[in-house]
Amino acid sequence: MNSWLSRIQQAIYNTTFMYTLRMLIAFAGTAFVPYFYGNQLYTIPLTLGVVAAGLSDIDDRFSVRIMNQLYTYIGFFITAVSIYVLFPYPILFAIGLIVSCIGWILLGSLGRRYATISYGCLVISVYSMLGVHLFEHWYTQAGLLVIGAMWYGLISTISFLLFPVRQAQDKLAQSYSSLGDFLFAKSNLFDVDMTPTSYQQSMIELSLENGKLIAIFNDMKTALLTRLKGDRGQKDTRRSLQYYFVAQDIHERADSAHIDYQKLAKIFEHSDILFRFQRVLSIQAKACKDLSISILHRQPYHHNTRFKHAFRNLRHSLDKLRAEQHYDQVWVNALFSLYQNLKAIDSQLQNVETERHIKFDKVKHVENQLKDDDLKGWDDVVVRVKQHLTPESVLFRHAIRLSVVLFIGYVFVQLTNIEYGYWILLTALFVSQPNFNATKRRLYLRIVGTLIGIILGYAILYFIPSVEGQLLLLILSGILFFELRSKQYAQATAFITILALINFNLDGLGFEAAMPRMIDTLIGCALAWFGVSFIFPDWKFRRLGRTINRSLQAQCDYLTEVVEQYKHGRNNGLNYRIVRRAAHNTDADVASLISTLATEPDFDSHQKALAFEFLCLNHTFISYIAALGAHRAKIEDPEILQLMAQALDDIQGALLKDEVPDLSAQNMISQIRQRLALQNDEDQKSLIILQQLSLMFSILKQLSQLKQNLSHDHDQKSTELASL
Repeated sequence: MNSWLSRIQQAIYNTTFMYTLRMLIAFAGTAFVPYFYGNQLYTIPLTLGVVAAGLSDIDDRFSVRIMNQLYTYIGFFITAVSIYVLFPYPILFAIGLIVSCIGWILLGSLGRRYATISYGCLVISVYSMLGVHLFEHWYTQAGLLVIGAMWYGLISTISFLLFPVRQAQDKLAQSYSSLGDFLFAKSNLFDVDMTPTSYQQSMIELSLENGKLIAIFNDMKTALLTRLKGDRGQKDTRRSLQYYFVAQDIHERADSAHIDYQKLAKIFEHSDILFRFQRVLSIQAKACKDLSISILHRQPYHHNTRFKHAFRNLRHSLDKLRAEQHYDQVWVNALFSLYQNLKAIDSQLQNVETERHIKFDKVKHVENQLKDDDLKGWDDVVVRVKQHLTPESVLFRHAIRLSVVLFIGYVFVQLTNIEYGYWILLTALFVSQPNFNATKRRLYLRIVGTLIGIILGYAILYFIPSVEGQLLLLILSGILFFELRSKQYAQATAFITILALINFNLDGLGFEAAMPRMIDTLIGCALAWFGVSFIFPDWKFRRLGRTINRSLQAQCDYLTEVVEQYKHGRNNGLNYRIVRRAAHNTDADVASLISTLATEPDFDSHQKALAFEFLCLNHTFISYIAALGAHRAKIEDPEILQLMAQALDDIQGALLKDEVPDLSAQNMISQIRQRLALQNDEDQKSLIILQQLSLMFSILKQLSQLKQNLSHDHDQKSTELASL
């Protein structure tokens, strides 16, 4: 009996299973209720309503969720009715298509909620075009689409009421899983066989993993913030908040760099010390993965017993290095600082489970520990929209580009009267992305997925002629589409194609629709490619220099806050977390932009080499700051405090004002290092500060020069392109 209860509990806590069950109920309702009532044609708009609502679903607290759904249903109904009313008037329809497309996309500037609702309305608009001929009355298709959406919304809301913190905990599990990937990437820097090429590749991979982790942290923060504003599930949410803060602190320590890894590999290539550091990082990465699984399955996390043995041997190797005195003690001391950092990560992982049992009554005003980015009123709405009314805005360019692409597609359909032509618009809508690289990737996957879907769809319609069998496969296709849409886009496209063919077959047109769908897909992909390549192409508006400057400014702000805490004592308050998150966000922006630019047509090889070199140095610099932040504590030594102030001025001058720093800070480092006796904890703290500042100064000139070269070259090239 206990075994059965345990299995049932595991199934309930399995997010994939519960999501599949939700979609199964939703599609089963839209497929078989019309069948039992003898009107299979209703299955088409009901199913499409479920698809659109599923694409528009957003995680939020109960009251806001209800409001989101209400706005969504109103938007769906108005959009579908507008399509029906304007459809007989091509000129008015074309004008309405352009205006509504721009309006819906710019609505996304108000935040995540509005972006998902507007995307759902765009999807509904094209679905309405596909089915406008199916029903006689203006309200029939619109009403059925909304009923399908409401049916999905009802199931989604019931699921939320039963498990109010499930999605927040899933995102938390995802955070720790991504943190594990980051630690695995970090462990590659301790490879004793590292070459300059492999080091750069490892740094690029680390920077990209950091970008993924920061994006997940941002999603996690949004999920926590919206729940902390409500009442339901607050206890579990506060525990999740504690886990989130622990993950952020682990990330700061893990991202720390106490040493130049290339030099480290050369100096200690015949020692076991690097292997031991690499092993500890690897098992800490595995521990984060294990913790992620524990959170997903709602099971206690058990800290790996291997850590004790690994740390004991690592400490023994470090003591031997210090005793032998074959190596410069600066390097040995840096390794000891790294060891202390890894021990701190181990302590956080070991104690994270006990945080679940802490009573949070002592936490006052916990909402204030996260920055609230929600709208504050109509003035905020106006400001956010105005910010995007310029070609410099990615959102504005995407709005204009997509509206023009849909307009061209509509004109093409009107002129050629091509069969099932509105699939062209649907394909262009799904494929078009804000940047060239993402659109190009989706083009290929969409074509492959559609081809596979048509082949499988033909086989299904031929070998399974019964309506009941086809409805069962419609349900299965819908479920698999939602399961795979964010993981395997080609496979998801194949299943939505099968769903579409079965839907058409309910109107007796399944076989006839297959080849036109393939042709329409190719035309839609061609239009999307044309749009992203020639209508406000990103590379004419990208300002690599501006993104670089924003990143360096954020890093200087981060360093400023760290220096302040050395004056007044360690403080994990909101301001520190904001500047730290801003620094990592802008570092992730640089990584994302450079990796995207590298795939675009006009990015020459010399510029590409410089950009990736900057990417490595930029992440290295923030890692040096992170190490300084990880060890921050109040310092009483006035000479150290004066040094930090001088170093901060020099770094800000070099990175923000392109000034050449004098040697005063470097000279102070040498003088203070000679004075330190290393006989107490204060000296050890001071030594860490000296080491980190030395590392920053060692790459400061190169980082500043790369910034100037990239800013000047890329912005000049962008200006030339824009003037063509």
